[in-house]
Parts: sequence; C-alpha cells; structure tokens
Amino acid sequence: MEETPLLAALESGVLTLTLNRPQRLNAMSQPLIAAVIAEIARARTDDSVRCVLLTGTGRGFCAGADLAGSGTGALDADGKPDLGVVMDRLYNPMIRAIRDLPKPVVAAVNGVAAGGGANLALACDIVLAARSARFDQAFVRISLIPDLGGTWFLPHTVGDARARALAMLGTSVPAEEAERIGMVWQVVDDAALMEEATKVAAKLAAGPTRSYAAIKDAMNRAGTNSLDQQLDLERDAQRALGRSEDFKEGVAAFLAKRPANFTGR
Repeated sequence: MEETPLLAALESGVLTLTLNRPQRLNAMSQPLIAAVIAEIARARTDDSVRCVLLTGTGRGFCAGADLAGSGTGALDADGKPDLGVVMDRLYNPMIRAIRDLPKPVVAAVNGVAAGGGANLALACDIVLAARSARFDQAFVRISLIPDLGGTWFLPHTVGDARARALAMLGTSVPAEEAERIGMVWQVVDDAALMEEATKVAAKLAAGPTRSYAAIKDAMNRAGTNSLDQQLDLERDAQRALGRSEDFKEGVAAFLAKRPANFTGR
C-alpha cells in the first residue's frame, strides 16, 4: 500500500507540505497533485496559515510526472494519449493555485528536480536549494515541451537565451549554477536546507501578509502589463495597503525603533 503521497503540518503559521513518494523520487501521481491542490485551497481560506513551505521526502524533490506509475490518464477519440486533458485537470490548476495564493510559497529543493518537478519549484515565490540539488528540463528527452509553466518561468528567471538552450538541450543545472543564473534564491549545505528554509518561511509568516499578497499580484501581472498599467496597479495597491493596520503598525515600529508586530490586517 502506497504511503500518504503528501504530508502536511502547520506550525507557527507555516504550512509545510512534503511530497512523500520517495520510492519514485516524489514523481507526481494524480493523488499527489490532488492533495497539493487541496492543501493550497486550505491555505487560501485558513487565516492561521501565513506561509507555505514545499519540500520532498528522501533524496529527491520531485522527478516530474509519474509516467510509469499513472500514465497519461486520458485518451483522445483515436485512442492516443491526450496530455492536454491531464494538464487542464491536474497540473495547470496546481500551478495556478500556487501562483494565485495570496500568501508566500517557499520551495526547499532537497535533491533532483526534474521536468515538471523543476517547474513546480520555479512556481514558488522563493526557492532554496541543497548544494547537491539539480534542475533538469528533461522534457525534450521524451519529445515534449516544458510544462507546469516552464516556458514562462524560465525566460523570466534566466533570460531568453538560457531558457531556450535549457529547454532544447535538456541540460542538467547543478544548484550552484542555478543560483548563479538566477533560477533560485539561495543554495545551502544539504544538512542545513530545512533549517534555513524554515527560517525564511517563519520570517514570512511573521510578516505583513497583505503586503506579500499585493507583491505576488503585482509580479504576476508585470509580465503582460505596460509600464503605465503597472504604475496604476502600484498606485492602487499602495492606496489599499496604506489604510491597513499593518502599515500603521509598521510605521509606528519604525519610529519607535522596535520590531513590528504584523497581524495581516
């Protein structure tokens, strides 16, 4: 009997989600994806959740789709695999849920992140990686295109030239190289990964969550907005945030030279 595909634990405002299929390098099965979507939905509505931390069990973060274990899950009228149905039902809703969540999502990449697993990490707001981790855009090896947002995340993080090469060559990127080219925020020693990632998540959980939500929304829209549209968006966000209790508290704490006590209001 397969173990629970996703472990969830809430402590001090941090909801830690651990991909838990170590025998398959945490490859994404349909139950695993459904569980991630459900927990992100919970995080959206549960005020006690102020940050999400995503990681994996064992020696891998996520090896991508579980092609051997679950297949494509859908066939077209000619009996051929319909990967588009799977994207619409499972993978795309998961990525949209993470990007649209009005709370920060931190990824702690503890090992190989291949194919969709690499792009699942890139969908998160802040990515920390163990020194032994690597990122593989492996799709071309089975004649596919980077999915789970890969064709969007890669150009936005590493630039067009590197993105095209990574996608077309299927090159494996070691963690330190991923940090150098801007794919991840920070690389830490393997033994320190969860400690450091937990510190980042705890800092975010104690911070001004309304500000984080506005930052995520603004960043998400920046790719398609004109400068004028983005300036208007920033104006509207500042207007709303300037009326918040957290802004009042932040200014008071700054003037009093004390730590701020943000409440998310």
